[in-house]
Amino acid sequence: MQDLGGAAAVIPAATLVTHHADTEWPFRQDSDFWYLTGFDEPDAVALLLPHRPEGERFVLFVNPREPAAEVWTGRRWGCEGAVESFGADIAHPRSELEQRLPDYLNGAEGIAFRVGRHPAIEPLVVAAWAGQLDRASRTGSAALALLAPCSLLHRMRLRKEPAELERLREAGRISAAAHELARSVVKPGMRERQVQALIEEHFLDQGARGVAYGSIVAGGDNACVLHYIENNAVLQDGDLLLIDAGCSLPDYYNGDITRTFPVNGRFSGEQRELYSLVLAAQQSAIDSVRPGQTAEGVHDTAVRVLVEGLVSLGLLQGDVDGLIEQGAYRHLYMHRTGHWLGLDVHDVGAYRLGEHHVELEPGMVLTVEPGLYVSDRLPVPEGQPSIDERWKGIGIRIEDDVAVRKLDEVPEGHEVLSANALKSVQAMER
Repeated sequence: MQDLGGAAAVIPAATLVTHHADTEWPFRQDSDFWYLTGFDEPDAVALLLPHRPEGERFVLFVNPREPAAEVWTGRRWGCEGAVESFGADIAHPRSELEQRLPDYLNGAEGIAFRVGRHPAIEPLVVAAWAGQLDRASRTGSAALALLAPCSLLHRMRLRKEPAELERLREAGRISAAAHELARSVVKPGMRERQVQALIEEHFLDQGARGVAYGSIVAGGDNACVLHYIENNAVLQDGDLLLIDAGCSLPDYYNGDITRTFPVNGRFSGEQRELYSLVLAAQQSAIDSVRPGQTAEGVHDTAVRVLVEGLVSLGLLQGDVDGLIEQGAYRHLYMHRTGHWLGLDVHDVGAYRLGEHHVELEPGMVLTVEPGLYVSDRLPVPEGQPSIDERWKGIGIRIEDDVAVRKLDEVPEGHEVLSANALKSVQAMER
C-alpha cells in the first residue's frame, strides 16, 4: 500500500477451470493474490485502498458460508473468516462487488488492475472508473489512469523475505530427497513412468501439494527433448536418465531440480566427458552467483565453460569468443542457464530494465541449469564439424536452486537450496 501511493488496487483471485464435462481442474490460486492475502479460495477479490481511512484499507470480497454448497466442495472461510483469520478490515460477499466497488474506488488517484486477465472483473473496474470520469466535472476528481500493478508486486516478489527462503529450502529438501530416492532404485527395464510415480509419491508423502510442473523423466535420446513429458519409455542399459522434477508446497513455494545419471550405474566414456563438462559449467555458474552479478552474467559464465569444453572435445571448432558471439553452439545448448524461482516455477521479476541487466540482490532465488543435448534435431551450423554417432542421443542437464545471500552472512554470496541432491561423477555411479 505504501508503494501504491494514492492509487487503489483491485487484485482478483483465480477461478475454477473446467477440465471436462462438469469436472474442474484442481484449484491453483493466482500467485499475486496469494502473495498479498494467503487466501486460497476461488473467485475472491482483494481491494487495497490506501486513500481510505484506517480500518477500511484492506477489503476482501469472498464466497460466503453456504452449508448446502460446502457439503459438495468443502468448508469456506466466509466473510467472518476473511476478517478473523486473514486480516481483512472488511469482508463482503462476492456477489456485492459490482454494487460496492465504485464507492470503494472513489477518491483514488489511480486504479491498479491487471487488464486482460480477469474477464469477469474487468468490466466492473472499467465501469467504476468510467463513472468517476463522467462525474469529474461535478466532483472535481477522478482516478487519472488504470495502472498495471505488476511492476510493484513483481519487484516485491523477486526479493524473498526470510520466511519465504525457508519455504524454498523446504521445497528444495523434499525435491532433492525424491531425486536421491529415484537414483537409488533405477535399473534397466524400468519404465520412465515408474520413476515418475516414485518421485511424485515422495512429494505427497512429505506433505507437498504435488508437483511444481510436469515431471520430466527422460531416458536416452528422450532427454534431448527439453520438455519431454510422455514418460512412457523403457529405460535401456547403457543410456542416461534425465530427471527434471520438483515439488510445490501447500503455500505454493516450489523446488526445481534436474539430475542426469547412467541407468546401469556406469558412465560410458562419452557420457562421462559430457557430464563432467556440464557439471564444470554449472559449478562455475553457481560460483559466480553473488550480489552485484546478473542473471546474464551467470548464463555467460556457463556458456564459456561449455564452449571451451566442446572445442576441446572436437564437437565445435574455432575461436571461443567468435563461437559465442555467433551462437554457433546453440545446436548443442539452446536454452538459458536459469530463471527466477518462487511462487511460480518461472517466477516473476525483470531480468533487464531497458539496456541494463538487473543486478542480483540478497533474497533473489534463481535456478542454474546448463545442459548439452546431442542429436540430429537441429542442423549443425555451417563451418562446424558433423557429429559423430558415438555422441548422439546423449542429453544432460544439471539444475540447482540458488539463493543470493549477503556477503557478510555467506562469504560465497549464495546458498544452494537443493544441495542435498548429489551430482558428482562419483555419486552418479554405483
